[in-house]
Amino acid sequence: MANTTTSSTLILPKFTHNHNLTSPTSSLFRKTRVHSISITSKPRTTISISSCSIDSSSLESVKSINPKVTVETSMWNWKGYSIRYQCAGNSGPALVLVHGFGANSDHWRKNIPILAQSNRVFAIDLIGYGYSDKPNPRELGDTPFYTFETWGSQLNDFCTDVVKDKAFFICNSIGGLVGLQAAVTDPSICKGIMVLNISLRMLHITKQPWFGRPLIRSFQNLLRNTPVGKFFFQTVATKESVRNILCQCYHDTSQVTEELVDTILRPGLEPGAADVFLEFICYSDGPLPEELLPQVKCPVVVVWGDKDPWEPIELGRAYGNFDPVEDFIALPGVGHCPQDEAPHLVNPLIESFVARHATVKS
Repeated sequence: MANTTTSSTLILPKFTHNHNLTSPTSSLFRKTRVHSISITSKPRTTISISSCSIDSSSLESVKSINPKVTVETSMWNWKGYSIRYQCAGNSGPALVLVHGFGANSDHWRKNIPILAQSNRVFAIDLIGYGYSDKPNPRELGDTPFYTFETWGSQLNDFCTDVVKDKAFFICNSIGGLVGLQAAVTDPSICKGIMVLNISLRMLHITKQPWFGRPLIRSFQNLLRNTPVGKFFFQTVATKESVRNILCQCYHDTSQVTEELVDTILRPGLEPGAADVFLEFICYSDGPLPEELLPQVKCPVVVVWGDKDPWEPIELGRAYGNFDPVEDFIALPGVGHCPQDEAPHLVNPLIESFVARHATVKS
């Protein structure tokens, strides 16, 4: 199937930085040592970003920066399925942005046009999410389909077929596991990974007490195989529920706009979305970050909004101590989705990481 493309133009926003530095000689980063390590590995440096302010949270407010960046939306045929992706930028290193659970490539709308000034930027809708196809898992046999292995394979094939180059993976939440899985599966494709509040997978079966596992399995069976699951999804897939959920995971709730709610909700109302949603929340197997990180051959940076109520930074700090991880960067006053809540902090981090490794030969 040939790619079909539509275009839209986003104007690059103007940011005002108000660095609250600890001393006249301190830089944007404040370095401290990691003291509590629960995993046997090499100690790393923790970096805490100082506060910044942004003129406006909305892309609507900024209209006058040139040159304009055109963000194109296209469809890619992957194994017979239609996969939506967005792209912008004509030169520079290739970046692939990978969204989290229940999100889509529009969650990077504040990042794509900025990063595209000096990079070739791609943002993909993982199969089952956004405006990509959502095959019914019940029709795909007994082997689980919506897994990190599936998405990792999709990401690598995307780089081969569409990007046609090695790429940096910039990933949020469960997208972090997708990026790590892809890098482990084929180390020749990924040049570096930045994970933003990667999912700790606290509902993974191995992280549950032995006596609670049968109860978890029973509850998952109830959701997947009875009308209870569809009823549960219907209560979640409303504007009010999506707004409430976003207000939980965004520390700065002023960033939870009607545009954001619509961005998350609209593709979730498409046919097949409920089956994908239920299938994934019942997915308690598969890899953990601490299992994938030791296998990664490329540089990794771990970024964490310290006000994330779902993935506590106290638990995430241990990931900064694996050998592939260059830095653990804490973002004060930021929640689970830093790329959208605090793009004025995240975009420069991405650009710095990419520039540092773009010319390094694999």
